[in-house]
Parts: sequence; C-alpha cells; structure tokens
Amino acid sequence: MVIKDPKGRGASGNPSNRFERLHVEPDYEALLTDDVGDRIDTTYLAVSSKSILTKNDSPDMGFRYSVNPYSGCTHGCSYCYARPYHEYWGMSAGLDFETKILVKKEAAKLLRTSLDKPSYEPDIIAMSGVTDCYQPGEKQFELTRQCLNVLAEYRNPVGIITKNRLVTRDIDILAEMAAWGGACVYMSITTLDPVLSGKLEPGASRPQARLDAITALAAAGIPVGVNAAPMIPGLTDAELPAIIKASADAGATFAGYSVVRLPGAVHGIFEGWLEKNAPDSTSKVMNKIREVHGGKVSDSRFGTRMKGEGEYAGQLRGLFNAACRRAAITGGSPRLCSDQFRRPPRGQLDLFG
Repeated sequence: MVIKDPKGRGASGNPSNRFERLHVEPDYEALLTDDVGDRIDTTYLAVSSKSILTKNDSPDMGFRYSVNPYSGCTHGCSYCYARPYHEYWGMSAGLDFETKILVKKEAAKLLRTSLDKPSYEPDIIAMSGVTDCYQPGEKQFELTRQCLNVLAEYRNPVGIITKNRLVTRDIDILAEMAAWGGACVYMSITTLDPVLSGKLEPGASRPQARLDAITALAAAGIPVGVNAAPMIPGLTDAELPAIIKASADAGATFAGYSVVRLPGAVHGIFEGWLEKNAPDSTSKVMNKIREVHGGKVSDSRFGTRMKGEGEYAGQLRGLFNAACRRAAITGGSPRLCSDQFRRPPRGQLDLFG
C-alpha cells in the first residue's frame, strides 16, 4: 500500500546502512528541491513475524515485555533512537525509516499465541517500546486496536506511550481496562512550540492536540501522564517546566522525562536537521549532548543512557523534580494490576480445566 504524506519528513536523505556494502543514493539535485523527502510517498510493506512479544532486559525501561506492530515510523522525528533498527531489514535509518513502514499484520494473532503459552508470566506489556503504535498508518490497519482487544480479553495490563492523539480512538477499550487497573497512557511531548514540533517531528500530532488527548483520556478515567522526551539540550530543555505544567493542567497525573541520545546513523540525521533548521544553535546543542553523555553523542549503558550524567544532567533532573512538585504531579508510572490475568476457554473441555 502506498499513501501520500503531506506533513513532510524529518530526515533529508538516506545514510548508508552499516550492514550493507552497496549503497545507492538518489540524485537529489536532479529533483530540484531541498525537501526531497516531502516528495516520497509512504509505502507500507506486510511482513511475516514468528513472534510479536519482545522481552526487555533493561532495568531503566520500566517494563519486561513490549509489542511493536510496526517497524519504521511516519512521525519522522529526526532524533528518534529507533531509526537504526531499520538497518536490520536492509534499509536506511534515514528516509527509508519514515517512508517504508513494515506492517506486522498478524500481530494480534501472535500476541494471543504468546499469552496462551504456559511459560508466559503475566506482566505489563508496553506498546510503542520502539516505534509509535499510533502512527498514522494505524488508522488503516488497526493493529494496535486488535492487540488491545486481545489484552483486554486476557486481562493483561498495558502501558502505552505515544505522541499521536489517535490514541483517543481506543478510549472505549482503555477505559474498560483501566476500570480493573489494567491500562495507562504516557503522552510524549518534546516541545510546546507548534512550529518547532512541525519541523522536529513532522508526522506527529501537534502539541495542543496531544494536550487535548490527555484531557480526553483523563475524562474517561484512564490514568494518563506526560513523557517530556526527549529533552534536547539547548533546544527544548528550557521548556521542561512548562511541559509538565501544561500536561498537569490538561489532566496528567504522572510524568517522566529523558535526554536525547543519538545512536549510530541518528547522529548524522539529527545534526543535519540542526544545520538546516537551527544553524546558529548546532554547535551549542551538539556540545551539550556530548556533555550529558560523557563526551559522546549517545550512551548505551543501563542507568545512564536515559537521563545522562554530569552537572547538566543533574540540573535537568532537579528542574524536573521541581516542576513536578509545583504542578502537584507524580514522577513515575502508576501501578498496574496483573493478578487478574486469565486465559479464555477455547473449547468445552476448557470450561472444566
């Protein structure tokens, strides 16, 4: 399926895939435009997967399992740490990541199979552990909604993180799950500036739409919070208190944050975005990012990769804590319930199991 995307792209090209020897680069100058990505339609490719449930061993992620119905993301965030995952599919972390979306059409069936296994231990399942499960393609494919229906049937708790107001479409399922302590939603907000957001994360909902989604979710009784992420030193970090306050005013009751990290090809993509959109700030921002990550642009170490380290990281942590206190909002996620997990009967004999 090919869909035209009018919102633009975050990357300006396709950096080389680290796993591929051959790299083909289109003649962008021949296209007579600086915004070549805006002229590339989004292609959705159906892929077969053996499983959909991924086990997480990182202690700083807050969940053990995650489900990602899509690989690649049309939100096109130039800073997205998930971009390098596309290289494992033989594609680029650049424009390929946001224009060639892999669709796992059997996601709900695979999820059901995983939950039916005797070895599965009931726990919170995160949706959007890598790419956003409510990216625009979800309108057509509804894979996230199908997975939520399975989780509701099994009474398995779910935690969602998204930057798209499309999550409000599934308020009916999420409210049902929230009634027994089985659902919460983090709305990710990087900036409150709609112009900056439109350039930085072109395919995502604008900040006010995300705040409106927080209000709608809270009104339905669904625990909802804000993830001020990623904070970009020298670009969006000063907005942290305002993001927390605006989210609390909208109905958020808990919050989190993280600092930007630029693994692999993301470094070049994001720096290229800075040079195009904020050239006077490029050096300042990149130096601050390196300061937070011990002289590098990324850090893969558990415990430090999400928040950074050093003086600046400590200042940002203090700013977050103070903002939460002023807004009367809690740092951290609500406790979800996994003791109501059940495997639905599949036949008459199962009724007597």
